[in-house]
Amino acid sequence: MSQPDTDTAAQSPSSQQEPQIQTDGRRSHSEQMNQPAQTSQSESSHDGKDEHALHTNLKRGMESRHLQMISLGGVIGTGLFLSSGYTIQQAGPIGTILAYGIGALIVYLVMLTLGELSVAMPVTGSFHVYAEKFIGPGTGFVIAIQYWLTWTVALGSEFTAAGLLMQRWFPNSPTWAWSAACITLIFTLNALSVRFFAEAEFWFASIKVFAICAFIVIGSLAIFGVIPVAGYQHAPMFGNLIKDGVFPNGFMPVFATILTVNFAFSGTELIGVTAGETRDPQTAVPKAIHTTLWRLVLFFIGSITVMCALIPWRKAGVGESPFVLVFNGIGIPYAGDIMNFVVLTAVLSASNSGLYASTRMVWSMGNEGMIPRWFAKTNRRGVPMLALCAAMAGGLLALLSSVIAASTVYLVLVALSGLSAVVVWIAIAYCQIVFRRRWLESGHSTSELKYRTPGYPYVSWAAFILCTASFVLVIFDVEQRFALVAELVFIVACYGAYFLQQWVRKRKKATEADDLDTLWVARD
Repeated sequence: MSQPDTDTAAQSPSSQQEPQIQTDGRRSHSEQMNQPAQTSQSESSHDGKDEHALHTNLKRGMESRHLQMISLGGVIGTGLFLSSGYTIQQAGPIGTILAYGIGALIVYLVMLTLGELSVAMPVTGSFHVYAEKFIGPGTGFVIAIQYWLTWTVALGSEFTAAGLLMQRWFPNSPTWAWSAACITLIFTLNALSVRFFAEAEFWFASIKVFAICAFIVIGSLAIFGVIPVAGYQHAPMFGNLIKDGVFPNGFMPVFATILTVNFAFSGTELIGVTAGETRDPQTAVPKAIHTTLWRLVLFFIGSITVMCALIPWRKAGVGESPFVLVFNGIGIPYAGDIMNFVVLTAVLSASNSGLYASTRMVWSMGNEGMIPRWFAKTNRRGVPMLALCAAMAGGLLALLSSVIAASTVYLVLVALSGLSAVVVWIAIAYCQIVFRRRWLESGHSTSELKYRTPGYPYVSWAAFILCTASFVLVIFDVEQRFALVAELVFIVACYGAYFLQQWVRKRKKATEADDLDTLWVARD
């Protein structure tokens, strides 16, 4: 493992002189709206050679390989390894493949819009900064809370999953002990430095990627009869995909599956969160984005196709991972233990990324003045320890609610978490539309941008419309309708909290001004 960058400030003194990004929460809304071009230009002029994130004490410790694996690691989770069989049962083989294809297209469009913003303004915790600048301060606050909640709730579920997975090998040990071990490990990796986090995530994600590639290769050999598989006297080929019709349960389950797939693909936007701590973001970010689509297609659609070809869709994932069913059918020894290990690494990867994302969102809110600014303080290794502790505390509270109030508080949190990622995607697409328009209005040309969203404005509007449709049309899915209602109520509550905060601050300033006037009158 490469050594972490702990003293890069001394190596890059010029980084201390870089211009600040003008998104300080104390500035007026009109000032933020009138200066997008100057802001973006100063940020995009950064050459990427220093190892400090712009206008922060965070370290640029991530390389291109880290960024690409983090983007994959944030997406590939227990849903693919464990829950994919249930998805196949609902929509059928062709319906599931179609749903994943549409989901991959939507997330790719969002990533193309995010790429332009992230390269022009490589800011840690970028989503809410963009929303604050190009939509409004209130929306920036809401987006920050939404994204923080998404990963905080995920942390609680991943910590629980780690303990349960270890029960396979140590059935008589307490679940909480393994959950505590996972918490300690993930906290330590994030506390050491961004380099340690990135390196750990690289290897966690690599294990998942290797397992999926092995599954696709071995499964493909079984499909074409190169490797014998239980239950077939001949090569299975692809007959199971259309055995009971193209859409055996009708088309509506396919629509519901598209919504689920969108949630499953949440995590790719981590590229935007990490941009402020990535070396040479002008090169690394576009590269990670362009490799996202074909890898998502290969890993998700490839895996689903192998599952559907080798397992009758009605039996897929009933009580056991479809990965285990396929490996057992082919005769691979210890298939259950192998997949348990792979899923455990997926859990560790998800919790590692989740704690990082949640920490950077807390740090960014402190840096922008949305919460007390001491949350933005970093130690000599460039780690925001106070933000890290706050993020971990949120994950522990989510874990506690999953144990004590699973059917009430935790259920609401999970519902909010599912749709929050889609809300963030909507904001990303719209921010890029506004950014490009104001960039051109200010007299700049698209050729000045280091990375440009291809097909603008069609790609940008397609991303915005498809994500918005995914959000609104949840109302037609009875099982997820509660999530939509909870999300809308939560958005209103977040706006209410923001405006209440602003009112309190104005009253405090007015009171301080009155006290100062009284003091001067008394002196006169």
